[in-house]
Amino acid sequence: MLKDFAKLHTFITVIKEKSFSKASAKLGISQPAVTQQIKFIEEYLDTRVVERKKNGIKLTKEGEDLYRIAIRLEKAIASSEKDLLKIINKEFTFVLGASFAIGNYVVPPYIQKIKEKIDNEVYLRVGSSDDIVEQLEDKKIDIALIESPVLKDGIIYREWLEDELVIFSNQPIPKQLKREDLYKFDWICRDESSHTRKLTSEVFEEIGVECSSFNVIGVMGSPTAIKESITHADPNAPRPVVSVMSRHVIADDVAAGRIFEARIRNFRILRKFYIAYSKERKHDAFVDNVVNFLLSIRSI
Repeated sequence: MLKDFAKLHTFITVIKEKSFSKASAKLGISQPAVTQQIKFIEEYLDTRVVERKKNGIKLTKEGEDLYRIAIRLEKAIASSEKDLLKIINKEFTFVLGASFAIGNYVVPPYIQKIKEKIDNEVYLRVGSSDDIVEQLEDKKIDIALIESPVLKDGIIYREWLEDELVIFSNQPIPKQLKREDLYKFDWICRDESSHTRKLTSEVFEEIGVECSSFNVIGVMGSPTAIKESITHADPNAPRPVVSVMSRHVIADDVAAGRIFEARIRNFRILRKFYIAYSKERKHDAFVDNVVNFLLSIRSI
């Protein structure tokens, strides 16, 4: 079993997440696959290592012993990976692909650290989630960072950061909006192919808001264009100009008082950012290093 650390890594993840389903999401594999790997470990050791309880999972005594051993192995492998990268290191450019909000506002501060992790140049391509996943399939990029999983065969998806979509304007607006308030604004929307727009439309439909009744004054393809348009809108207009955007995109402007954010009363629009890479490169040392670094970033 030691020759196949992947199963022990699954075991570690189950324990850290305290849930088979959460481990499944973290690892980018199905829940039955997680269960099967734990079952393999138990059959190999001929003992139970995990017990499922109503409030989560619990390690058996043998499971506690295995967990300690697995953690030591994990640390040893991580240390060895650094030496391995030195051996196989060659000059090349590692290409990251990211959807607009992630590529323009989340990842840039970490590019230098990623360069240091793999000791090579890193190039960042920015586009729509669909376009970035297509480039990943065509092997034009090494890792994709996207706002919503574009499910394709041959690609592993890992849950990454939590994001929140908020309504914002360059005019002060109530921090908690009632449904009827949404009809009092002028709207700038993302284009129909945007995952942000699709998610927002689903949420509005869920709470009984008819987007078709909004006064839409513009449709744009990138969050930067929308943010700049609203930032420079007439601050004295009788109807505030608003849109829906990731908090990551407007965080600096909100802090500086140039932008005001709001939420729908008693409702938060939450989503996950995802890391995606080819199954063919599941054990690629460079991909592993970058993925592990990104997963170490808990919040931004």
